[in-house]
Formats: sequence, structure tokens, C-alpha cells
Amino acid sequence: MLLRGELGAGKTTLVRAVARALGVTGPVTSPTFTVAQRYEGDVAVAHVDAYRLGGPDDEDAELLGAAVAEDAVGLVEWPDAILEALPAPRVEVELRHLGGDRRLVLLDAPAPGTRSELARLLADLRARHLHREPEPGPRSG
Repeated sequence: MLLRGELGAGKTTLVRAVARALGVTGPVTSPTFTVAQRYEGDVAVAHVDAYRLGGPDDEDAELLGAAVAEDAVGLVEWPDAILEALPAPRVEVELRHLGGDRRLVLLDAPAPGTRSELARLLADLRARHLHREPEPGPRSG
């Protein structure tokens, strides 16, 4: 998964949420200075921050092969400089600030099958949001 967005847009926060959903229980932090982190959960998660990398020939880019292996869900922040060193993405995400804590999330999937599955999931999310059931809790009476 390629993650784009300006500084502070929420890329690492999104990675943390994905990692939690995949069973990672320990701390999930930005690998800006270590380039890549790997977390073990129900599914392995590889988190790469290519912000400091100059390109796919950079010696740090060699670390990517080990981190973003086929057995892990790979999430790559600032991917553009190292696209040539990465496997083909299944999903691309762009986060944009809308002011305060609001964000616009743009999703794309290069493969037609992934794109149609993504469209199905988004339609399901929209339907749930529009037809939200009240939260359970104490009723006043």
C-alpha cells in the first residue's frame, strides 16, 4: 500500500490503525530514521518511510526487500522516490487535510479486480454510515 500526503496528514496514524486491525499489539512508530520497521501480529506488517531516501539506488533501499516481503502487508510512506524498488502496489492512498481533524482519503487500486473489491468495500462503508444504528448504551426514560 502506497501512502501519500503532506507532513502531518495522518499517514503514520493510518499505519498504526492497520497494524492494530492486523493484530499488532506493541508500539507502532514512524520509521523515519530507521527507514523500515516490521511488526508481527496475526499478519506481519512492514512499515517503510522513504522520506529520507534519495532513490532506489540508495543503500537503504536494499532494506526494503527484507521488510516488504510477500508474507507481510507493506505500507510505504513517501513512496515516489523508491517506486522502482517496490513490488506493484495493490492500493494507493492519498491523505489530504481538510482543516482541524478532518481528512479527505483518496483511494486507488491499479488492478481491476482490486479496484472493484475496493469499490464494493467503500459502498458498504457508505451504506453503514448513512444508515447508522444508534450506539448501545443506557436509555433514559
